[in-house]
Amino acid sequence: MTAGTQRLVGGDDAVERTVLPGGLRIITESLPSVRSAALGIWAGVGSRDEDPAHAGATHYLEHLLFKGTSRRTALEISAAVDAVGGELNAFTAKEYTCYYARVLDADLPLAIDVLSDMVTGSLLEPKDVDAERGVILEEIAMNEDDPADLVHEAFTAQLFGDTPLGRPILGSVDSINSISRDRIAEHYRARYTPDSLVVAAAGNLSHEEVVAMIQTAFGSRLHGGGEPAPARLGGTDAALASGTGVRLLSRPVEQANLVLGCAGMSRTDPRRFALGVLNAALGGGMSSRLFQEVREKRGLAYSVYSFSSQNADCGQWGIYAGCLPAKTDDVLAICQEEIAKVINGGLTDEELDRGKGQLRGSIVLGLEDPSSRMSRLGKSELVYQALEAVDEILAEIDAVTHDDVRAVAGEVLGLPKALAVVGPFDEADAFDAAVAS
Repeated sequence: MTAGTQRLVGGDDAVERTVLPGGLRIITESLPSVRSAALGIWAGVGSRDEDPAHAGATHYLEHLLFKGTSRRTALEISAAVDAVGGELNAFTAKEYTCYYARVLDADLPLAIDVLSDMVTGSLLEPKDVDAERGVILEEIAMNEDDPADLVHEAFTAQLFGDTPLGRPILGSVDSINSISRDRIAEHYRARYTPDSLVVAAAGNLSHEEVVAMIQTAFGSRLHGGGEPAPARLGGTDAALASGTGVRLLSRPVEQANLVLGCAGMSRTDPRRFALGVLNAALGGGMSSRLFQEVREKRGLAYSVYSFSSQNADCGQWGIYAGCLPAKTDDVLAICQEEIAKVINGGLTDEELDRGKGQLRGSIVLGLEDPSSRMSRLGKSELVYQALEAVDEILAEIDAVTHDDVRAVAGEVLGLPKALAVVGPFDEADAFDAAVAS
């Protein structure tokens, strides 16, 4: 076993973890039955880590790292992975960024070399910064044209206010137009340090070989030499997750898009399993209360569901619905009624069992390929206290009781509500009754 390596039990297969001298963490899961491998380089930086002067810098940087290094042009980066039939992409979230590739197992060395080169050696050429500015502004415009995305963003802004968590991951038109190449480079140097990075891989691989290849690919950059990464901004955002009231974005669209919800819980809150079961029964599928009441019985909406998302120290819970503008009052009234019913009466035995089964199935079925296994490893290393075995998670779900569900319904669903609306409306005041206590 490689020096500095720990063997962790993360499911049916052994998971191994190595911390290199500069602080870079490497965690792998061997899946001998597959012929592919998924690799991700995870940076512990998201839009939550931006001050107003750097708003949008994390996502901007994600784009720029594909634009060339001293060893490869942008075309050579994409062509190298295309030539072996692989997939290469990235995404930015509130609390982390991931650059990932999926390739045949024999091509894992190539993926490691390309991704490591991108993450450690991006040139951030001024011409690429200028060109990509237009691409990102187009992405923002595309998001503005999608009411379903826009309403979720508006809900988050209403809930968290003008904080790093409340601002859009993409930044705004003003922030993207004003941000300079030097500010983006400053963000890159400060946040992409070895101790802030995690390399996660899953598939037909050898941990020792992955570690050796990463050491070669990172080279002298493993030891960093810069200052430690700055502390996460928005560390007090949990206290600010209390926005209420209505946020209306008036748009001449045919369908009203609604999100009604409140503050949720952190990703390590022990109550999260009870909330997951409750959420599945209330709005997690075709048999859920919301789907049955809003769509099946009354035909008021095509899409209606409840959701829960978590951050390190806080979260959000809500209900989404898309309906004809004339039906918004009816839909919101039903949503409030169903929230009140579950707070006052909990779930039936059948709903409790069905909620547990849905949650168990989504977790297990979501881990059936190397990419999802790799994501589990990367996120666990960055944002969880430990890698919890799948069987332990399933046991926690099975242990949820009616009392647990009733308690979390009162504690979370009973909180004051915020409402975001995107639709052809003129006055936000018309929706005040929907968020009244």
